[in-house]
Amino acid sequence: MAPSENLMHRLARVSPTTAFVAALAVMLAGLFLPGIVGSALLFVLAAGLAALTWTTWPVQRASTRAIRVVLLVLLLAAVVAKAM
Repeated sequence: MAPSENLMHRLARVSPTTAFVAALAVMLAGLFLPGIVGSALLFVLAAGLAALTWTTWPVQRASTRAIRVVLLVLLLAAVVAKAM
């Protein structure tokens, strides 16, 4: 089994509620922590979203793809704004 397949199997077992709460906690911490620390947390969240989008791109509908790309762009804009 390839490492990426192993990761996908592990991610598939994560509860959606747990994933949502963890992502929300990282996002809120990134927004409320000052300067580069908050920016780094938001960047980690953006990297995770980019990896998830890249991995699931072939099986997503066009509307889901568009929403994910828009959210990723907004999150990266928040990273840049927070870093300045």
